[in-house]
Amino acid sequence: MTISAVLFDVDGVLLDSAAAHRRVWNSWSQLRGLDPEKVWQLTFGRRPEDTVKDAGAHLDPVVERQVLDELLAQERDSVLPVDGALDLLRVVSRNPWAIVTSGDRVFVESRFAAVGLPLPAVRVYGSDVENAKPAPDCFALAAYRLGVSPSSCLVVEDAPAGVRAAVAAGCTVIGLTTTHQEESLWQAHMCATSLSEVRNLLIAHGVLTLP
Repeated sequence: MTISAVLFDVDGVLLDSAAAHRRVWNSWSQLRGLDPEKVWQLTFGRRPEDTVKDAGAHLDPVVERQVLDELLAQERDSVLPVDGALDLLRVVSRNPWAIVTSGDRVFVESRFAAVGLPLPAVRVYGSDVENAKPAPDCFALAAYRLGVSPSSCLVVEDAPAGVRAAVAAGCTVIGLTTTHQEESLWQAHMCATSLSEVRNLLIAHGVLTLP
């Protein structure tokens, strides 16, 4: 396995946002008279508007995305880095890397700035592709922008939809078990329980070198 670049999902991988997103989706579900638990299961690794389409076919995804963005803005200060994110990115930043997320550009970049996480030159958001995760388009676009083949990219993902997208793009995938059990990430080539373990896997596969 020859790896030229590392691609990171954001929510659940670099930002610990699950609790904040759960509150947002619970509030939205209650506003729209939907079952919060059923809605929550539709959210992982996907664009909010895609979740809206599945959860409430009678709703306008564009309008509801605005409502969801407003609810998420109220949770801004509760979203912090995943343990070990800063240390890992400081090391990874010596290599080609990118973030590939279904999240909102403004929210993600403002939170990275607020908590001191570095941003890569290549950033792919759900709004950058016609077909978001679990389609492979976002990872293919990140590889293209980095000037490398998807097959030479290693992806760190925590959601089944993201893992499916990365595998479909031809990437090697580490499933990070921060939000899902390993069984749910069965398509990943390997799994890790923490970003410290991800770092060790990157070193073991020659992606990173010890200082």
